[in-house]
Amino acid sequence: MAIAVGIDVAKEFHWAEIKVADTGTVLASRRVENTPAAIQALIEDIAAAQAEHGPATAALDVLGGIAGLLEAMLLDAGVRLVHVPGLAVSRARRATSGGERKSDPKDARVIADQVRMRDDLRPVMRPMEHDVELRLLAGRRRELVTDQTRRLGRLRDLLTSIHPGLERAVDVTGKTGLWLLTRYVTPAQIRAAGRARLTNYLRKAGGLPATAITALVEAALEAAHAQRIAVPGETIAADLVRELATEALTARDRLKDIDARIEEALARHPDAALVRSLPGMGATLTAEFLAEAGGLTRFPTPDQLASAAGLAPVLKQSGKVRYLQRATAGNKALKRVFYQSAFCAIQRDPASRAYYARKRAEGKRHHQALISLARRRINVLHAMLRTRQAYCPRTEPTAA
Repeated sequence: MAIAVGIDVAKEFHWAEIKVADTGTVLASRRVENTPAAIQALIEDIAAAQAEHGPATAALDVLGGIAGLLEAMLLDAGVRLVHVPGLAVSRARRATSGGERKSDPKDARVIADQVRMRDDLRPVMRPMEHDVELRLLAGRRRELVTDQTRRLGRLRDLLTSIHPGLERAVDVTGKTGLWLLTRYVTPAQIRAAGRARLTNYLRKAGGLPATAITALVEAALEAAHAQRIAVPGETIAADLVRELATEALTARDRLKDIDARIEEALARHPDAALVRSLPGMGATLTAEFLAEAGGLTRFPTPDQLASAAGLAPVLKQSGKVRYLQRATAGNKALKRVFYQSAFCAIQRDPASRAYYARKRAEGKRHHQALISLARRRINVLHAMLRTRQAYCPRTEPTAA
């Protein structure tokens, strides 16, 4: 590498600094609009610097999103691209003279200097189309689930404030309870409707089990007859509950559509079947893993994958003191995938359950044993993807 290019990414425009790697001589430091023409002009500047001085390496502090066009055009032009995390840029800037002062040109200079000094920066590869699809779908699903969790929490709070008996009787995570709450909320409304009208209304939802309808109607009537007082603000609160219940039903349908699209995307992905063969890795967790990891190109060894997920112990050494401690950094999404899949596996996979039980017998707490199991499963998953073999549970030899 003879040329280092640091690019501070922003929404409206970027700032790029091109400098000679050996001497640090600045060849250019300028604003680059986030448009195809301006980015193409930057690529031509990099090409001119390469022609005069040698190969160039460019670095971004943001990947995807607002950097999507820039990243795609640089890769398409054949520019070697690496990622300098924003935290590294911030720490390196604060170590310079006047480090508390922040500006786009200064950040671009820091990024370029990181390229000059470091040889361990993560290379940025052109993402595969199926990986991008899964990343977008998995991200949208997380948004919907987060919004739904917040929505149902608010619904429960409002319902408890005016009709706590009904809140205890209704399961707002299911279609039956939500459908009831789209019309009948207050004790007076439920008493006035009666058993027959409540039953008929729930039947209109379609697909609800008769036993579930009967049980909910009886529980709702019992709660309504037990409360004869109208709480202040009941009318407005009931309207809000009905609105939230309607939104929750719509969100359930949207989640079903997203899940169906994720299944279609997984069917096209070359690694999905292998990953899903590992116990505990359902469609959602598989999609999130592939969206974050994108295959084994970034992680040649299972240790590197575990380190990226924050599941590898971290060495702390100073003088004669030396010890390992649990990592606090790493990709939180990857860590959650491995942790949740390990939790699911101990309920379904005998080998995972036996390993978990052995760790508990060694004195580890539940969380520690799960972390240990998740780390072990990374070795298994990495081997599966490396050898292109699906998971095969180990069978105990039978006695002759």
